[in-house]
Amino acid sequence: MIHILIVDSHPIVRTGLELFLNSKPDLNVVGKLSSGIEIFEFVRRHRVDVIVSEVDLPELNGITALRAIKKDNKTINVLMFSHQPEEIYAISTLKAGASGYLNKTADVESIEAAIRKIHRGEISLSEKMDKHLRYEDTKKSRSRLFKKLSTREVEVLKLLSIGRKNKEIAEELDINEKTVSTYKARLFKKLNVTNIVDLIHQAKHHNLT
Repeated sequence: MIHILIVDSHPIVRTGLELFLNSKPDLNVVGKLSSGIEIFEFVRRHRVDVIVSEVDLPELNGITALRAIKKDNKTINVLMFSHQPEEIYAISTLKAGASGYLNKTADVESIEAAIRKIHRGEISLSEKMDKHLRYEDTKKSRSRLFKKLSTREVEVLKLLSIGRKNKEIAEELDINEKTVSTYKARLFKKLNVTNIVDLIHQAKHHNLT
């Protein structure tokens, strides 16, 4: 039996996944959560083999939650299931500890297959993304630009894009304000901008937020 936790802010997504997955005799949805911050208490109290989580979550984003969860629960495999572009966010979430990434345009059979694959200890990506990582072309692309950014820089960028101040970012990511300033400076340099407005504009232009 594979024990699955679903984390998504949309009730219809949580319910739809639960109904489909529980129809399989060896899959068991043990919980449904609406925010990243709820994951920590849940995994302390329940057995979870696989977490299926959105990247964009209220209170604590999925990447930050993923990093923290994997730090203390190395046996839990995480499948990021998101509307965000796979060619951008798959790399970041794998770096943060995910075992797979699936776009929400995928069919339910693909979700089931991905869960089974990561439960076996394998990495699950779409065929297109797998080829992209293995045989990256030499043309300039969004993912090439993205690869210049560390996972932590992406987290800071996402928080800046929703209007968070340095102090708020420091508190959410559990780092000091000086470190946040350092990440901002790196982002300015890597995205070739000189102010926060242009940084956010550039990030949105490249679908990085």
